[in-house]
Amino acid sequence: MRKLESLRGVRALVTGASSGIGRVLARRLADGGARVALVARRESPLREVAAEIEAAGGQALVLPCDVAERESVDASARRACDEFGGIDLLVNNAGYGHHRRFLDWDVADMERMMRVNYFGALYFTKALLPQMVERGSGWIVFVSSVAGRIASPEESAYAASKFAMAGLAAALSIEVEDDGVHVLTVNPGVIRTPFFDEEALARMPPVAKRQFVSPERLVDAIVAALAAGKREITFPRWIASGFLVQALAPAFMRRQVRRATLDALAGDSGHRPK
Repeated sequence: MRKLESLRGVRALVTGASSGIGRVLARRLADGGARVALVARRESPLREVAAEIEAAGGQALVLPCDVAERESVDASARRACDEFGGIDLLVNNAGYGHHRRFLDWDVADMERMMRVNYFGALYFTKALLPQMVERGSGWIVFVSSVAGRIASPEESAYAASKFAMAGLAAALSIEVEDDGVHVLTVNPGVIRTPFFDEEALARMPPVAKRQFVSPERLVDAIVAALAAGKREITFPRWIASGFLVQALAPAFMRRQVRRATLDALAGDSGHRPK
């Protein structure tokens, strides 16, 4: 177990850094003294984040990159290592989701979601892990989701990508701990970010809308977990009790998930959502 107790001098790379959790986390790392490589598809928002970091006295590197394309990932990883002399902390945060029935979901988008959410993390980890192992030190954060532990209806493709990420992170954590590399899996609940667009909000049960928390609070929890050497966190913490319920009473948990999603929406609208 390796603890990241100080961010001073840490060389970090954050994917999905143009908005939401990634943007807040990149700023927080830089505020703590880390040099941060910013990765996302859109260059303009990345430059905005970099300008904010530099205005506060930090150092940022802008790396426009489609994480779904391995060649683009490899090129970005090489440039980050060339500029910083290596990467100590990799945060696999890039991802997106939709809320729609499987029958209505376009297969091309489902494939794209798996490439971005899962393979993007796999590509960056494959590109940067060897230099961490060679150095005998490093940290990798996988920003998964509660949906990667408890599947919900109308999130089939998203849940599949996050289940895959959680499995990768759990296996990798055991494999590389003796090499000095620490893996942290993060399971966020409902975080108030652009991830939840109008489509998602329209199909979200009322109970879920009352559970929104700020990305700043999640980032505080991630930084604290790294400092404490934790291997997995769920935020808010109370949601983790559902994992135990699912393990011990899966049929009961299934009924609860249905009641909180499909049945709640049907009751709110007078009919089952289509």
